[in-house]
Amino acid sequence: MYGIGIRRVATAMVTASAATLLMTACQPGGSPAGAGSSPSGAPVKPAASTSTSGSASPSTPSTPATSATSGTPTHTATPSTGAKACGLSDLKASMYQAAVRPDGTGTGAAIVEFTNVSGKACTVQGYPTVAGAGNGSPEKNRPLKVTTTGGASTVKVAAGGKAWTKLTFVQVQGEADGYCKSGATPASYPTLVVGVPGSGAHQVALTDGVIAECDDKVTVTALSAAKPS
Repeated sequence: MYGIGIRRVATAMVTASAATLLMTACQPGGSPAGAGSSPSGAPVKPAASTSTSGSASPSTPSTPATSATSGTPTHTATPSTGAKACGLSDLKASMYQAAVRPDGTGTGAAIVEFTNVSGKACTVQGYPTVAGAGNGSPEKNRPLKVTTTGGASTVKVAAGGKAWTKLTFVQVQGEADGYCKSGATPASYPTLVVGVPGSGAHQVALTDGVIAECDDKVTVTALSAAKPS
């Protein structure tokens, strides 16, 4: 009887302890059994720590692509001149011998000057074409082989303003009719037909003589707002 009484007391104590634990687990604020693990038994990762300032770092704004060497934008917009291209009737052409020209007895080099007579600004750009006008007639012209020099850019020509190009020829040598170093016969033209890209062809004569050159070749500068010499 004494042994049976002890076993009953021990069983009652175990039952009471289990009931106490179950009630604690179900109370609000109580830590459920297995805290620190997911229902599947896998460990729960701790929440990421927050900034000491209590605010999230602002997102970095996007910036335009830059050159690796200069740090400047790789794509830049070309500013507009706000003026249309000059038309054929907008320009008046004249031509005179250049101060700086190759040695010889021919023309050597000439400056072609374009004056804007339209009354409003317009633009020119690029390298002119050149042809010798046979008998002074533009429809009977002889195209010269053009070599370009210098960089071309858009030139805004104000009303009454000017733009220039310089033509340098293969010079005639010797006296009287002269000769060409290549052995070709020198050519002479009363006028030239000078074509301005997008602005038509202009027939123009030297103010002091005729064009004398060799080999039907000419080196041409880009149209420019700076007067060449």
